[in-house]
Amino acid sequence: MLFSSMTFLFVFLPILLFVYFFAKKEIRNYVLLIASVIFYGFADLRYLAIMIATIAINYWGALCLDKCHSVRGRKAILGLAVVADLSFLFYFKYFNFMLKNINALLAADFTLIDIIMPIGISFYTFQAMSYLIDVYRREVPAQHDIYKLALYIVLFPQLVAGPIVKYHDVCGQIDERDEHFDKVVWGLKRFIIGLAKKVLIANTLAVVVDKIFAQPVDQISWGASWIGSISYCIQLYFDFSGYSDMAIGLGMMFGFKFMENFNYPYISKSITEFWRRWHISLATWFKQYLYFPLGGSRVSPLRTYFNLFFIFLVTGFWHGADWTFIAWGVWNGVFIVFERFTGLDKDQRDKWFTGVGKHLYALWIILLGMIIFRSPTVGYGYEFILRLLHIHVVDHLPNYDYGLNNRFLIALVVGLILSMPLFRNILFIPYEKKVLRTIVNIWLFVLFILSAAALAGATYNPFIYFRF
Repeated sequence: MLFSSMTFLFVFLPILLFVYFFAKKEIRNYVLLIASVIFYGFADLRYLAIMIATIAINYWGALCLDKCHSVRGRKAILGLAVVADLSFLFYFKYFNFMLKNINALLAADFTLIDIIMPIGISFYTFQAMSYLIDVYRREVPAQHDIYKLALYIVLFPQLVAGPIVKYHDVCGQIDERDEHFDKVVWGLKRFIIGLAKKVLIANTLAVVVDKIFAQPVDQISWGASWIGSISYCIQLYFDFSGYSDMAIGLGMMFGFKFMENFNYPYISKSITEFWRRWHISLATWFKQYLYFPLGGSRVSPLRTYFNLFFIFLVTGFWHGADWTFIAWGVWNGVFIVFERFTGLDKDQRDKWFTGVGKHLYALWIILLGMIIFRSPTVGYGYEFILRLLHIHVVDHLPNYDYGLNNRFLIALVVGLILSMPLFRNILFIPYEKKVLRTIVNIWLFVLFILSAAALAGATYNPFIYFRF
């Protein structure tokens, strides 16, 4: 079930809100748990078996950690539980990738397995691991109520595409949270903004982007390469940040406060700053649970460079079992290390022309990286970039219909404008400014109607990050 679907908007969510707020406070967690199981099982009931196994492994693993006082024993328990968590992720996401590469390297003929990857497995696996590690570090006690732990792992707003919620951030909210009408209204407004981002901008741009990247790379013109790459950057941002907005809004409706996942990443002046603004929940997860344990920046400069590069190599691999994602991770890692070495990662008061230069540098590196990320193969991405640079461009290419129309141009222009923090505080207008608040509320209502209308006739509506 998608957030941007008629079933969710007009059946699942209204019924859940009605049942949840008319239920006694002491059973609301159970209402949410049952709703989350239904939401997740709506796609494929087979996925629930993996989810239940994940809950069981982490529940018993944390209880064993809580009872064990031996340092060696605790490390062994943590290691076994983490390996069990990662084994599911490896099998469903990376096993066939491994076989393909073994076949290519050794001229072998291992048969690939017909595997359907459970939706959101990368996200809920990392959430489960954060719980285990928090218990291991004695930052939180083990959760003895398996239903509360299950709610943390399976909670539907952020279940399938984040943001990645760390256990120590929400464990208190599971036990006791503030639920009132103002939060429901704020969450609904945030949800509508995310829905409009996804349906009106991301989906519109996706039609053209998919047509361009579906062409043989030697048939893509210089102009099409620029349109495709810029449009994809905007599409990906509005697709993923739109989902995050919806997730944060839904969480707020039920009293949960999730961390922000995006903070206008395309205004960055470095790749380091970009990763402080893009997919913040994933970046902080790797920082807290991998970068710091490796030594962070408290070690020698050479080791720090290795730690930084390794984190982004793993980040690329986390996104998918394909060499394009690994190459994208390496691409980011190289520039992160470069910026640490040169000092470009530091926030400085630059003169206007220096700031413009840094911003253009960051945008260029981001753009090229996104081409690699979107391409079906690394070779395709390389050739695509050559066309972008007007290298290897062939004259007299056939005229393809990429679907360029007024709706696409409006979505692209609006997306470019809204990528900047011009309306950052649109949901935080003071109560005294009633006229402005009324205008914003009317506009949000119009956005919802437009989004619902677009969904009613839509044939294309996937979330990009569901595949991860």
